[in-house]
Amino acid sequence: MKLNNLLKMIKDSKYTVILTGAGVSTAAGIPDFRGKNGIWTCEMREKKRRKISTNSDLVSVPKNKSSSSINSSTSKLNYVPFELARPTITHRAITKLVELGTVKFCITQNVDGLHMRSGLPRDKHAFLHGCIFTEKCRTCGKEFFRNFDIGGVGMKETGRKCDAKGCDGKLLDTVLDWEDELPEEDWNVSQVECAKSDLVISLGTSLRIEPAGSLPTLSKKYVIVNKQETPYDKKASLVIRAKVDDVMIYLMQKLEVKDWISDN
Repeated sequence: MKLNNLLKMIKDSKYTVILTGAGVSTAAGIPDFRGKNGIWTCEMREKKRRKISTNSDLVSVPKNKSSSSINSSTSKLNYVPFELARPTITHRAITKLVELGTVKFCITQNVDGLHMRSGLPRDKHAFLHGCIFTEKCRTCGKEFFRNFDIGGVGMKETGRKCDAKGCDGKLLDTVLDWEDELPEEDWNVSQVECAKSDLVISLGTSLRIEPAGSLPTLSKKYVIVNKQETPYDKKASLVIRAKVDDVMIYLMQKLEVKDWISDN
C-alpha cells in the first residue's frame, strides 16, 4: 500500500527532487553510519567493549584529516574500497529518472562519487559534503572528476593544477572537514530546488546531519525511505521502512521504465 501511495505521488508530482544518504550506497559495499553495521554503530560498539574490558573512560576518536582515512574506515569493516565501488540499483534508477524528466534534481550527502559514476550530470545534482574523487580549481572553479581518491580533507591543495585555458590555478580537494561550512553553490541550489519542488523523496538518510537534514521540509510534501527512524518522520507525508533498492525496483517496474540497468 505504501509503495502504491509513493508511486501515485510521483505520478502526480510536477517537480520531484531526491535527497540521498549513505543508505543508497550500502549495496555497493560502502558502509552507512547508523545502520546495524554502520561506521558509527561499530565505533560505539567497540568503545563500549573496550570500556567494559578496561573499566575506564575512553578518549575520543581523533578527527580524520584525510580522505584516505575514510577509505581506511571502510577497509577495517571489510567493505569495498571507494575506487572499486560501482553504482547501485538506486543510483542507476535516479539517473534514468532524471534523464526522463520524472525527477528534476538530486542532492547527495555522500562523498563516494557514485552518482557521477552512474552518469548523473553534474548540473543535475549537488553534493553537499564534497566528493573524494573531485578536485576544484581555487581560481576559476572548474571541477575535475578523477578515477582515484584525491586525498585530503578540508579543501586543501592537492598538488595538481588546473588545465583550463589561461588558468593554471591550484586544485583543492572538495571533501568537508567537520568544521567546514557547506559549499555555497551546492548548498544554495539545493535549497532552491527543494523550495520549488512539490515532492522531495529522501532515500537512505537518517536526516540527522544539519542543515542538510531539514532540506525536505522546504518542499510542499516529502517522503522518507529509510530503515531507521529520522527526526522528521512525524511530519512526513509517507514513511517507508525498506531497502532503497527494493523500493526503486518496484517504482521502475510500475513506471514501466526500460533499459535502465547497465554495467557502469
